[in-house]
Amino acid sequence: MRILVSGAGVAGPVLAHWLTRYGFRVTVVERAPALRRTGGHAVDLFRPAVDVSERMGVLPRIEERATGTDRLTVFPEGARRPVRADLAKIFGGASDRHVEVMRDDLTTIYHDASREDVEYLFDESVTSISAGSENGDGSGCEVTGDGNGCEVTFERSAPRRFDLVIGADGLHSTVRRLVFGADAGRSSFLGAYFGVLSLPNTCGLDGELLMHVGVGRTAGMYGARHLGDARALFLFRSARELDWHHRDVPRQKELLRGAFTGLHPQVDGWLEELDRTPAFYFDSVSQLRMESWSRGRVTLVGDAGYCPGPAVGGSTTLAVVGAYVLAGELARAGGDHERAFPAYERAMAEHVRGSRAVALSAAKTLIPTSRLGVRGLAQGARLVSALPAGPGRALLRLTTRSARLYNSMTVEDYAPAAAG
Repeated sequence: MRILVSGAGVAGPVLAHWLTRYGFRVTVVERAPALRRTGGHAVDLFRPAVDVSERMGVLPRIEERATGTDRLTVFPEGARRPVRADLAKIFGGASDRHVEVMRDDLTTIYHDASREDVEYLFDESVTSISAGSENGDGSGCEVTGDGNGCEVTFERSAPRRFDLVIGADGLHSTVRRLVFGADAGRSSFLGAYFGVLSLPNTCGLDGELLMHVGVGRTAGMYGARHLGDARALFLFRSARELDWHHRDVPRQKELLRGAFTGLHPQVDGWLEELDRTPAFYFDSVSQLRMESWSRGRVTLVGDAGYCPGPAVGGSTTLAVVGAYVLAGELARAGGDHERAFPAYERAMAEHVRGSRAVALSAAKTLIPTSRLGVRGLAQGARLVSALPAGPGRALLRLTTRSARLYNSMTVEDYAPAAAG
């Protein structure tokens, strides 16, 4: 059975690994000319994603590439002194199994786990997926003369036919647009934007996160043990959606400068690197809400189908879990998408709802709306890190919705059923 996966970020390679384990033939197309090697930004793997990575046999490599960030220094706007906190204790209290790793390192590790058995086509993208469907209602892929399948055309390669097509191509998914329509799903703007850029590690950061927090805006800088440079992260509120396009980089940098200039001289220095940075990313903090992620022989995984909110909703963990569950349900159903896709959506529904709620809460906490909130963020971090491990962990689990969600999220072991 031939399956096309669009996107070689996080969900795509994880999905490809498990599908090939279960005997499917997989092709992955990726718009970028090659895997990004600049390090990306830091992402969090919580317990269920760590469990999946361990089952893939790649957890040791992920732990080797962990950022090692364990100290936090917060500069509340207008305060005379910074607040210092034990970040390792905060993360340890929020989740009993957690790894922070650079996103590009993570995608490389997942890609390496599948590349021997998967056909990867870089510098390529899907341009059309055959119209019509098995039901003739335009809801999936049409029936061809030699059986059901999806006729797919590409930007550069010759057209090909696949039994199933899976969009793992992120919040701005091409597969979702082609199959579900440009307005598919309800994108709920959470009132914030975020950006990440690479810059020289002039502060000599090693295991430390610097944060400048003001009303409606938060900026941070951190390094990783194995990186020669550093990353600056920006989050800011906006009462309305701004005029920008996800491919208009100059406009994105303009918006970032406008939001953060004057927060602190150190932050102004970070902004000066915008015109020299080798790597930059910007997006809105928005949730994607769809009634169903599947249509005919096409389905979506990760941010392409149920993005809870970039930077605030645990989307990396959700993408890893979603890819694992989708592959497992397809194997269990013997490749029958009419059984597998609904089972996949049922298995992920509660996780997706929980992640959306976490994102709403995290956006309010990470980007305070008042001076009281600014002080509360800094003092709360100091309080938790000052408490002994037991009470600190208990306090975080009582007050942190993300901790409750990810610690309760479980994933099934599909391997025995699939093998059977």
